[in-house]
Amino acid sequence: MKNILIVGAGLSSTSLIEYLLKHSDENHWQVRLADMSLELAESKIKKHVRGRAIKFDVFDKEDRAKEVEKADLVISMLPPTMHTMLAKECVKQRKHFLSPSYVSPEMQILDKKAKERGVLLMNELGVDPGIDHMSAMKIIDKIKAKGGELLSFKSYCGGLLAPSCSTNIWQYKFTWNPRNVVTAGQGVATYKDNGQYKYLPYQQVFAHPIETSMPKYGDFEVYPNRDSLSYRSLYDIKDIPSILRGTMRRPGFCRAWNVFVLLGCTDESCVMHDSENLTYRAYIESFLPYDERSVEERFADCINIGVDDPIMEKFRWLDLFSDKKVGLKEGTPALMLQRILEGKWTLDPDDKDLLVMQHQFVYKQDGQEKKITSSMSYEGKDQEHTAMAYTVGLPMAIVAKLILQSKINLTGVQIPIDAQIYEPVLKELEELGVYFTEHEEDCE
Repeated sequence: MKNILIVGAGLSSTSLIEYLLKHSDENHWQVRLADMSLELAESKIKKHVRGRAIKFDVFDKEDRAKEVEKADLVISMLPPTMHTMLAKECVKQRKHFLSPSYVSPEMQILDKKAKERGVLLMNELGVDPGIDHMSAMKIIDKIKAKGGELLSFKSYCGGLLAPSCSTNIWQYKFTWNPRNVVTAGQGVATYKDNGQYKYLPYQQVFAHPIETSMPKYGDFEVYPNRDSLSYRSLYDIKDIPSILRGTMRRPGFCRAWNVFVLLGCTDESCVMHDSENLTYRAYIESFLPYDERSVEERFADCINIGVDDPIMEKFRWLDLFSDKKVGLKEGTPALMLQRILEGKWTLDPDDKDLLVMQHQFVYKQDGQEKKITSSMSYEGKDQEHTAMAYTVGLPMAIVAKLILQSKINLTGVQIPIDAQIYEPVLKELEELGVYFTEHEEDCE
């Protein structure tokens, strides 16, 4: 019998746990779900005969070593900063390790030792990163195999509301970590366009969104991610003239969000005085010059629009000019904004999320330029079985199965860009409802 240790029983673990338990009988697996909350872990195991919930503290060195020793494979669903503790123990005890998070510098350091000990440390196995890698590499490898020259690669992804639930004027709610949404885009966005390197400062990231459209779901806009250039080496497309990765939102979102950026509402460098007593209006007024006009008038003037501009309705809908209290002690501007948004952007019990992803490739073959557009969308079922959790958990579950069946022959720190990973994973994801549609056309 093979033993699987999953550490972390949060929302993103749901589909992973259900898949492994569903296939546990035929594969003779025992699934141990470890979490600080025994009650939460038990609720996910649901008394399955091949599952066991255990209370676990990853910071307890003895407990960590004991649980890893019992496992044949360890899957970390912890916050990114905690993965390395488990990974080190896995290398020490020669146990394979999976996580959905980006490869950190601390994780990369373990590469040499892991290879020496025959251990696989597979990271970036969620949706983004994860499914994006696999679906992109499948097409990149196909273009190369037929002798094509890749000229442009653009990759977009977004977690949004399903259309049936998009009843608010922003057409957006938090479907994942609110903190990441509020601080998104900070720093400089770097990418390449027609051979020219581009460096977009934070105050410009949301100012000029890119337009795109998705089958079934219509129009979207895209703002560039912080680092697109590193994907050239990951995907072995170092000399590509154009490369851009971005985040998808519904039209109009970026223009409105850019207001918060320009005002300073997303800043984290200072704590606001007496923040627990600030009203929404007082919070906004903190960023505006003073005169006798209303806060709304000064707010509109500060962003160079009239008070009757349609964009103002987005801010009124958030109650930004009301006397509601934020109620957050020692809040930074970004934390205060997050608290305000959570009042309106938290998913309701009947809300469903939507995951959208699109890759656009332009390549040249036999003198003709061609474009491939590859699109994927998936709607969540309910608050437990969200699109985000489904697309994060399933790739890890499928790779876990492949490892335990000895169908993956890799060691060291890896991400899923090898055909022996992406081919079977994408094939099974398609059977489970997560699939890409491709459209190819000649460029004019």
